[in-house]
Amino acid sequence: MKAQKILKLGLPKGSLQEATLKMFQNAGYKISFTNRSYFPNIDDSEIEVTLLRAQEMSRYVEAGVLDCGITGVDWTLENGSDVVSVAKLVYAKKRLVPVKWVLAVPAHSKVKRVQDLKGKRIATELVSATRAYLKKNRVKANVEFSWGATEAKIATGLVDAIVELTETGATLAANNLRIVDTVCTSVTQIVANKKSWQEPWKRKKIESITLLLNGAVEAEEKVGLKMNLREKELRKILQILPAMKKPTISHLTQKGWLALETVIDEKVVRDLIPKLKKTGAEGIIEYPLNKVIH
Repeated sequence: MKAQKILKLGLPKGSLQEATLKMFQNAGYKISFTNRSYFPNIDDSEIEVTLLRAQEMSRYVEAGVLDCGITGVDWTLENGSDVVSVAKLVYAKKRLVPVKWVLAVPAHSKVKRVQDLKGKRIATELVSATRAYLKKNRVKANVEFSWGATEAKIATGLVDAIVELTETGATLAANNLRIVDTVCTSVTQIVANKKSWQEPWKRKKIESITLLLNGAVEAEEKVGLKMNLREKELRKILQILPAMKKPTISHLTQKGWLALETVIDEKVVRDLIPKLKKTGAEGIIEYPLNKVIH
């Protein structure tokens, strides 16, 4: 009997876990957990899931323990992992938006640029990338690994600067810290083992998962909109209706009436519906989307 083909997929445990599982759910996959297991069940017999910290994901993918996994560009860079970057996943509603690792100092610090940190102490979780950044800027400084509470270390004078992850910089400002420079930027991505990527079946499976995930990502901030309208109002409605492409239009059984369906950005709906109603649209229905495939 021929052995079943299996794709070993790594999903991030920790801060990215909930958002990633929601994304897989929208993509059509059901993942369930039992007793805090690191090996959740998935409703696809060809996929075997393992939960790992995003920080170490690329190492296991590079080693071939996993065929592919989801992690940040920052951790792939930090680990120096030789893997295939299959696709970026950027969706703003959950936490997986582009983020920055920034060099920060106390607001009252005399440090104005990275060169001012020569011979100083810097704490960060992103040690290798920080050292590479300093080398690029020809600055010799002592970079030490931080297990957390990095802001506290600089507040108590244990270090002179930190390299920390931020989205808006609000947390750093709240801790009376000032950003000096950006060390690197990062988004969440799907990475694959090079050997696995060369195997036709595994590559096709990874590409299928990626297609569905990107569809789920695309749908994050979009909704579907349906409405009925008189034929004579069609041109006016089309002029105010933003759409990914031309909307779908069909004739109703009632003469002179049409049904229109389209996909739009969710953020414009509340302003758009009153305009559509005023222009003559009726029976307007807004509905959520799980996937949008281009």
